[in-house]
Amino acid sequence: MSRPAVSVSASEPQASAALWVLVAVLSANMLLDALEVSVVIVALPAIAADLGLALWSLPLVMTAFALGFGGLVLLAPVLTSRFGRRRVFLIALLVFVLACVLGGYADNAAMLLASRLVKGACAALTAPTGLAIIASSFPEGALRDRALSIYSQFGASGFTVGLLASGLLTAEWTWRWTQWFPIPVALVLLLCGMRVLPRDVDAPTPLRFRLVGDGALLRSAAGGALLNGSFLYLMVITTVDLHYGLGWSPLVIALALLPACVPLALTARWSTRMVRRYGAPWPILLGSCAVLLAYVLYAAQPRAESYVEHLLPTLLLVGAGLALSFAALNIQAVSRVPTADRAMAAATHQTGVQLGAVSMLAVLSWRLADTAPAAVVDHRHTGAVLIAAAALSVAIAGFGVVSERRTRSASQR
Repeated sequence: MSRPAVSVSASEPQASAALWVLVAVLSANMLLDALEVSVVIVALPAIAADLGLALWSLPLVMTAFALGFGGLVLLAPVLTSRFGRRRVFLIALLVFVLACVLGGYADNAAMLLASRLVKGACAALTAPTGLAIIASSFPEGALRDRALSIYSQFGASGFTVGLLASGLLTAEWTWRWTQWFPIPVALVLLLCGMRVLPRDVDAPTPLRFRLVGDGALLRSAAGGALLNGSFLYLMVITTVDLHYGLGWSPLVIALALLPACVPLALTARWSTRMVRRYGAPWPILLGSCAVLLAYVLYAAQPRAESYVEHLLPTLLLVGAGLALSFAALNIQAVSRVPTADRAMAAATHQTGVQLGAVSMLAVLSWRLADTAPAAVVDHRHTGAVLIAAAALSVAIAGFGVVSERRTRSASQR
C-alpha cells in the first residue's frame, strides 16, 4: 500500500521537513530539464560523425528540444487544471525517461530529433508545474521566497551541468551517454515524487486572451526570445568552429564555454533581490548592452586562435549580460498580471523564449547549408552581426522602458 502524499499545508510544524524534501525533488527535476538544453552542444560533432549527419542539421538537434518546449508549455496550466499537477508531473517524468532511452539508442537523425522533441515537451510540463507546486505549498513570505530561490538556482545551474556532462561523457565514452545518464536520476525522482507530491485542489482553467494586451509580458517575451536565441546561436557556432576549425576536444570546448553560463548559475539566487531593489528595466538594459558588446567583439575577431584574447571576453560579457537580464525579464513578464493568470503569463513568456531559440537556430542551419566544416569560420561574421542585432533590439526596448518610467516619474512630482 502506498503512503499518502505530503499535505500542502505549511502551517503544521511536522510538515516542514517533508516540504523541503518536496523542494529538493522538484529542484532536482528542474536541473534535469535545464541541462537538457545544453547536454548535446559540445557532443554535436560526435553525433554528426556517428550518425552521418550533415553540418546544417546539427542546429536542428538543439531546435527539436526548444520546439517541443515552446510548443507545449502554453498547455501546461490547462492540462494541470484538467488532470491535476501531480498526475501531469509524474506522467511527463516517466515519458522523459522513455525519451532518454530512445535518444541513446538512436541510429538515425529522425529518432534522435524525435527524442529531443519529446523531452522538450516533457520539460514544458514538469518545469512550470514544479514551480506552481512550490508556490502553492508554501505560504507567501520568506519561506516561499527561499524555496523558489532554490528552485531557480537549480534551473540556472542546469545549463552548466549539462555542458560539463556533455564534454566529459563524449570525450571519455560516447555521446550516447549524454542521453542515458539522466535516466537513473529521473527514475529516483519519479519514485520520490510518487510519495511526496501533494494531492491537487481544484483550480480554474486560466484564460490566455486576458494577456494579449499586456505590454510588459509581450516585451519580456520578445526580449527573452532574442537573448536566448542569440545565446544558443553563439554556443553552437562556436562549438562547430572550435571542433572543425581548431580540432578541440569536446571536454576542452565545454570548459572553454563555461564563462558564458557560470555567471547566471552563480547569481540566480540574488537576481530577484536586485530586481526588487532597482526594478526590471535597468538590469535588462545593462544586460542587453553587455551582450551587444560581446557580439561586436566576436564579430571583430577572425577566429579564436587565442582563447584569452579573442573568445574569452565575448563569453564573459555574454555571461554577465544574461545574469543581469534573464531574471529581470522573467519578473517583468508577470509583474502586471493578476495572480490567477500568472501561470499562463509565465508559460506565454517561456513560449516566446523557446521560439526565439527555434528561429535563430533555424537561421544558423540555413547558413550552414552546403558549408564544409573547415569553412565554418567564414560564417562567424554574418552570425555575429545577426545576434548583435538581436541584442541591440533588446537594448533599445530596455532604454525605451527606462525613459518611459523616468518621464512618468517626473510628471508625478
